[in-house]
Amino acid sequence: MIPRYSRKEIRKIWEPENKFKIWLDIEIAICEALEKIGFIPKSALKNIKTNSSFNVNRIDQIEKEVKHDVIAFLTNIAENVGADSKFIHMGVTSSDIIDTALSIQLKQSSKIIKKELKNLIEMLKTRANEHKLTPCIGRSHGIFAEPTTFGLKLLAKYCEFKRHLKRLNFVEKEISICSISGAVGTFANIAPNVESYVAKKLKLQIESISTQIIPRDRHASFFSCLALIASSIENLAIEIRHLQRSEVREVEEYFSQNQKGSSAMPHKRNPILSENLTGLARIIRSSAIPFMENIALWHERDISHSSVERTIGPDSIVLTDFALSRLSSVVKNLVVDKKMMLKNLEKTNGLYNSQRLMLKLIEKGEFSREEAYKIVQNLAMESWKKDKNFKNIVKNNKKISMTLNKKEIENIFDIQYHLKNIDEMFERVLNEK
Repeated sequence: MIPRYSRKEIRKIWEPENKFKIWLDIEIAICEALEKIGFIPKSALKNIKTNSSFNVNRIDQIEKEVKHDVIAFLTNIAENVGADSKFIHMGVTSSDIIDTALSIQLKQSSKIIKKELKNLIEMLKTRANEHKLTPCIGRSHGIFAEPTTFGLKLLAKYCEFKRHLKRLNFVEKEISICSISGAVGTFANIAPNVESYVAKKLKLQIESISTQIIPRDRHASFFSCLALIASSIENLAIEIRHLQRSEVREVEEYFSQNQKGSSAMPHKRNPILSENLTGLARIIRSSAIPFMENIALWHERDISHSSVERTIGPDSIVLTDFALSRLSSVVKNLVVDKKMMLKNLEKTNGLYNSQRLMLKLIEKGEFSREEAYKIVQNLAMESWKKDKNFKNIVKNNKKISMTLNKKEIENIFDIQYHLKNIDEMFERVLNEK
């Protein structure tokens, strides 16, 4: 986690102070459950709850000697609790604490990411409505196709991120898991009702069966969801980058008064935020594979998964939060040039009506589809190569003039034909539950 690409609220979740606090909460909850079934005296539990505390620096100091982070943590707690510390960590193993704590950290992180997702979704909805009927040329393969609206482009992204919110809600439940089952998950030294108590107190679900650890397919599912979110972030970022190119100039990232675009060329106004989001998406997405590989552990467990979860796990989460926040800001402040959108539509010389013309010729019954396609294609290529107005070429063609009257030709070249269902599409999408 580097400060440049992390925000304070979510970064704190992955700092040692919060991790050890969660560890302590879990250990105390276990002690409470053990006291209820008579394994721990009430006086000992009171002492544990009153005097349990930790110091991150002291834990680090102890770990250098014992080479075990949980033991270092427990040793530090024992220094503050005294003799009653013998009741702490009774019948459980390190993974019970580490895995359950990780579940809580993932759940805490998910709440923040969902908040940012919702902000982005609302911003996309707002800007989509703003430009619902702002016409622009659609492109396939990067080539002029048929008209759409800029609002419809944004509405598609709105739907995409709404799907991610649904997925995140699902995977959040998948990783909100408690496992307090002992050395190889058999509950040999800890009663199952202890796990039930801890899970209820920490607002987690119980792992149906664990092998000391929570199965890593749950974590893979969570980080795969983040990878999908990252891909959609990049998808929108690339769209903005393409539309900001000098030859296109249909949109532009907001450029503040004192902002500089280039150290060498004062005229530059670069889409640096969208470019940054493209790079961050690559990093987030790259974490999905290691988390899938974490599923395949030796027998009941090993710790090959640990280094992945300690490093790229927090990084991917923090970067996802940052990227969503940045993208929301980009969308909110995006400068939309309606005039350039119309100019680019005009650059086509009306060629985007080629399909409409072909279908009309077929409808008249004078030509087969193959014949109509060939006629229109030849005229379109003339318009393209000679940079001539397509409608004028069509009007002067004898075959077409014998089939279509002037009014019919004019109707074919009316841009509103392409936009006639926009309202219905918006209504359909925005009324979805």
